[in-house]
Amino acid sequence: MSKSIVDHRYFIWAILALPSIPMIGALASGQPGPNGMPMTEMLLHPTGEFSARFLIIAMMLTPLRMLFPGSGFLRWLMKRRRYFGVAAFFYALFHTVLYIVDMGSLRAILGEFLALGIWTGWLAMVVFVPLTITSTDDAIRRLGPRWKTLQRTVYIVAVATLLHWIFVHNNFGPALVHFVPLAGLEIYRVLHNFRKRSTRPQAA
Repeated sequence: MSKSIVDHRYFIWAILALPSIPMIGALASGQPGPNGMPMTEMLLHPTGEFSARFLIIAMMLTPLRMLFPGSGFLRWLMKRRRYFGVAAFFYALFHTVLYIVDMGSLRAILGEFLALGIWTGWLAMVVFVPLTITSTDDAIRRLGPRWKTLQRTVYIVAVATLLHWIFVHNNFGPALVHFVPLAGLEIYRVLHNFRKRSTRPQAA
C-alpha cells in the first residue's frame, strides 16, 4: 500500500510542490516582507533557487546512475526524472511572473533587458518552454529520435541559469555551490562514455 502511494505521480507532484506552499501563502497574506520589502521581490530568489535545484537534480541523475549502477533509489528517481524537470520549469515560471509584477511595467523590464544577468534569465525561460511542452509520453513517441536532440538544449538552460544567478546577485559562491557538483558529474559522464567507446571492439 505504502509503495503504491510513494510511486503515485500525485505523491511526487505533492512533494515537489511543497516549497511553493509557504511562498503562495506569503503572497496571499498581502503583507510586506522584512523592512517593508514587497513580497514579490522577496520571493524572487527562493523561486529561482528552487527552479535551479530541481533542474540540477534532473540533470545529475544520469551521471549518478553511471557512477552507482546498482542503486535502487537512483533507478527509482530516473523513472521520475521528467517530474523534476517540469517542476523546475514551473518554479522558473513563478519566478518570472514575480519579476514582471515587481518591475511593474514593460518599459522598466525593457530598460534592463540587455544586462547580462537579465537576458540570460529570459533565455533560460524561453528554451525551457519547448522542453516542458515535449515532456509527455505522447511527445516522446511523436518526436522519436528528435526528442533527445531537443532535450540536449537543457544545457543551454543550465548555463544561462548559472550566469543569471551569478550576475543578478554579483556573487559567485552560492551559484557555484549548486552547479559545480553538476559540472563534475557531467565531466565524469563525458569521460565514461569516451572510455566506453574507445574500448568497444571494432568491427572487422
